[in-house]
Amino acid sequence: MQLTHRENQFERKTFPITLVCDNIYFQQNIGSLFRISEAFGVENIIFLGKDIPLTPRKINKTSRSTHLHVPHRIIEETSELITYLLENNFETIALEIASNSKPLKEVNIPENQKIALIIGSEIDGISDELLKISKQIVHINMFGKNSSMNVVQAASIALYEFTS
Repeated sequence: MQLTHRENQFERKTFPITLVCDNIYFQQNIGSLFRISEAFGVENIIFLGKDIPLTPRKINKTSRSTHLHVPHRIIEETSELITYLLENNFETIALEIASNSKPLKEVNIPENQKIALIIGSEIDGISDELLKISKQIVHINMFGKNSSMNVVQAASIALYEFTS
């Protein structure tokens, strides 16, 4: 028999993970990122960019109200985000296919270290500025002809790996 939300026996836990969303603007993706972040115990979300559409109507539908429970903020300028990440000693991990990326299974998660998982925009991926400051760049091995997947699907896979 399927359990209700109240009946499940999952341990409630928060991980020292900040999800950094580099210019992600599609509201359905934003709502889904809240939902998956809540499910995997992400500590908070940072949205990078100007005019990030955090209007409740469309986000509420896909987030299932998790946007009310996951702390988040907007940082408009890349330079401000970089300063924040460096000053707060995050282990920055970019999820991107790059010439120097390694498979996600090989990611090194340092113990007792705050993680900033950087995910890129639906169109352009992660900016060069953020790739340059990333301590690790990881990709998800794929076996079809397509070399990318939806940002929410990719973030879900990475968060599962990080929290397992």
